[in-house]
Amino acid sequence: MNAPDKPAEPRLTSLSHGGGCGCKIAPGVLSEILKGTAAMPIPKELLVGIETADDAAVYQLNDEQALIATTDFFMPIVDDPHDFGRIAATNAISDVYAMGGRPILALALVGMPINVLSTATIGRILEGGASVCRTAGIPIAGGHTIDSVEAIYGLVALGLVHPRHVKRNADARPGDVLVLGKPLGVGVMSAALKQGALGADGYARMIATTTKLNTPGPDLAALPGVHALTDVTGFGLAGHALEMARGARCDVRLDWAAVPQLPGVRALAAQGYFTGASGRNWAGYGADVVLPQGFAVEDRALLTDPQTSGGLLVSCTPSALDAVLAVFGRHGFADAAVVGSIAAAAGTPRLEVR
Repeated sequence: MNAPDKPAEPRLTSLSHGGGCGCKIAPGVLSEILKGTAAMPIPKELLVGIETADDAAVYQLNDEQALIATTDFFMPIVDDPHDFGRIAATNAISDVYAMGGRPILALALVGMPINVLSTATIGRILEGGASVCRTAGIPIAGGHTIDSVEAIYGLVALGLVHPRHVKRNADARPGDVLVLGKPLGVGVMSAALKQGALGADGYARMIATTTKLNTPGPDLAALPGVHALTDVTGFGLAGHALEMARGARCDVRLDWAAVPQLPGVRALAAQGYFTGASGRNWAGYGADVVLPQGFAVEDRALLTDPQTSGGLLVSCTPSALDAVLAVFGRHGFADAAVVGSIAAAAGTPRLEVR
């Protein structure tokens, strides 16, 4: 008698209620959760903590070195296990680059439904993450695993930076210009993918951008005219621009026509392919965003679109702009573009879209 056929494994995205950085708790809810947490004494060596919702913590070790510590993990945004691992690892390491540092090692965070996914599939996820770490030149030096209802993968990422080169998200200055390193639209593409509406070319573009390490970070941080740096992830371009505005107590002015977008994403958004996280983002911070009259629904969806492994957002002096764009160019970021500017705030810091 033949053994019964083993049931086919489910699509990875079918196991997750939200994929990639779209899993993030909405900004308004997160603020409510954190407001009651007790303040703790801050050692002088802690150069960057939780005060401005920055990308990572930074702790000064000595006059020449500061340690960057961050973690990021999420549920599948794609069905291919190797690609899922690559995307999750790239996204986690990005926070080290966004502080101006270079990664030195990673720890794996793994939660898997072991009765649903095969060991081979789980191994492919981990190998995808390891392949990105090899590209970044760092080892996965350990980690932790649990049996989980949903598939979860990510990294703790550690890096080093010179204390003088630490770039916070809160140090933008009036008169600065803003440069975005990657095009928008990953959340829209992920929504289309989950509903079977993303073609092979679109999928290839999605994987290419989400697995591209933000290696310009350290070189950008070394430029004298670069004041602030962050990466655009789950809160969308609007959310992370607002974090920059609030930290600096300035306004951010965004030239929407200049913002790079992945090919075809606006048409997908117009067809209704956008994530629930986009709406939650708007509900959380929309009161501080000024939109032009007639701003289309699909444009607002892209403005708030959660970016998994999104691009660096740089605030720099106009005189440093050519050097900033040259750094992006050397690292292969052909879509990097000037997308706005920083202005003095008359009242509550806000984002003005033009």
